Amino acid sequence: MQAIAILPARWTVLVVLTGLLLPPSLSGQQVERYTVSGDEVAIYNLAGDVRIEPGTGSAVTAELVRGGAEAARLKVARSEVDGVETLRVIYPGDRIRYAGLSDGSSTQLRVRDDGTFGGDDEHGRQRDGRRVTISPQAGGLDAHANLRVAVPQGRRVAVYLAVGKVAITNVSGDLHIDAASAPVTASGTRGELSIDVGSGAVEVTQARGDLSVDTGSGPVRVTDSRGKSVSIDTGSGEINASDIRSSQLSIETGSGDIQVTGATAPHVSLETGSGSVTADIGGEVWEVSVETGSGDVTLRVPPTLGAEVDIETSSGEIETDFAVEVTRHARDHMTGRIGDGRGKIDIETGSGGIKLVKAQ
Repeated sequence: MQAIAILPARWTVLVVLTGLLLPPSLSGQQVERYTVSGDEVAIYNLAGDVRIEPGTGSAVTAELVRGGAEAARLKVARSEVDGVETLRVIYPGDRIRYAGLSDGSSTQLRVRDDGTFGGDDEHGRQRDGRRVTISPQAGGLDAHANLRVAVPQGRRVAVYLAVGKVAITNVSGDLHIDAASAPVTASGTRGELSIDVGSGAVEVTQARGDLSVDTGSGPVRVTDSRGKSVSIDTGSGEINASDIRSSQLSIETGSGDIQVTGATAPHVSLETGSGSVTADIGGEVWEVSVETGSGDVTLRVPPTLGAEVDIETSSGEIETDFAVEVTRHARDHMTGRIGDGRGKIDIETGSGGIKLVKAQ
């Protein structure tokens, strides 16, 4: 997980006692308000909830409310780090108590002395910094920070969070979310949206712009997405994608079912290590690749399809609604041409049946 490039910016910091941008449940609590001018902003916080919403004016603002019995020990730093202007919530010590985690769970990560964290090698592993453990058990620093970030139109914002949750609503700008263990929801975004989560469910609705979702573990649901590129990748978890309009649609999971409905994309790649794949692809179909190590595959495409096809299953039946000019046929493998053969369809499963169906 790499930090995005950030342009320098000037900070103005205010501390206020009322949170005009905060929900009613937080009224009456002391709110710290941090404002940064510039097109790009990076924010780091180890524990807490983060809400990202549209802002006015030209500056990004972050409103912070401390929580926990030892919240006063948290420090908030703002400065340039490696050429990047940052806002950082710094937690002293190596153990943090956060009641928002479920019982028995914990998250470990390396945190640098300046409060920054995140992967820094080609495999997304961070090698420097002290090891910090966050859990709900007593014995650690009892402190966290909840943030509300207001993003003016056209800005670029990166948010780094270890544990908690992230909610994004109606932001017009480019967003990068990097979380170790946190569910993420996003709706009504306009601009590039990149979500990278170690563990946690992700749900995206009404996204307009290129979308990238990468999780180590957790289900992913994407609905009503429009962008040149839509990419979804999870190590383990079910993926549901519906009403997608994209030039390139790529979905991959190490283990879990893939279900795609109402998608229009000329280039489609669907892959799961173990699980069934059901996909409904409309519009012009130029290249579709579907692969599963174990599970049934049902691919529904327009009746006007023209494509070279290569369909293979080690154990299962092959069925198609289309007239195929067969060039090779065996019980477990078929190649041939449908119509004018302009496109290309490859389907493979290690164990399971394959159906190529005409859309109604």
